[in-house]
Amino acid sequence: MTPQDESESKERSELRVGAAPEVARGFAEAALSKKATDLVILDLRNITSLTDFFIVGTVSTDVHSRAVEGAIVDWARDELQLRPWHIEGAEGSRNWVLLDYVDVVVHLFRPEARDYYSLERLWGDAPVEEIRDPKGRNNAAA
Repeated sequence: MTPQDESESKERSELRVGAAPEVARGFAEAALSKKATDLVILDLRNITSLTDFFIVGTVSTDVHSRAVEGAIVDWARDELQLRPWHIEGAEGSRNWVLLDYVDVVVHLFRPEARDYYSLERLWGDAPVEEIRDPKGRNNAAA
């Protein structure tokens, strides 16, 4: 086994049972650390078996999207030895980037795409938690 194989074998793509709420919070805080705006956590546990949580956030540019995505992926790798099962939308316009960690799925939208797809409305039955910065603001775009 090479050192790279050994390193990769230590990473996993599954959460331990019951960890999803804390992981969702960690992803949201990682996104907030790179100034993602209008962050919410949708709790889907009692609505669907597809996933437990959606994190939905807004990014302003491609560069901003890459920074937020990187912060989330780095946090998951460094803190949980976890890698995404799938990443979608990371190439091209980056209007909607999806980071699928199975039990927690992160959606990073440019403003127009977020308005168009309106996940909060689509999953309107889900309890919603707004993620606020340490000063109590929801970090909404001005």
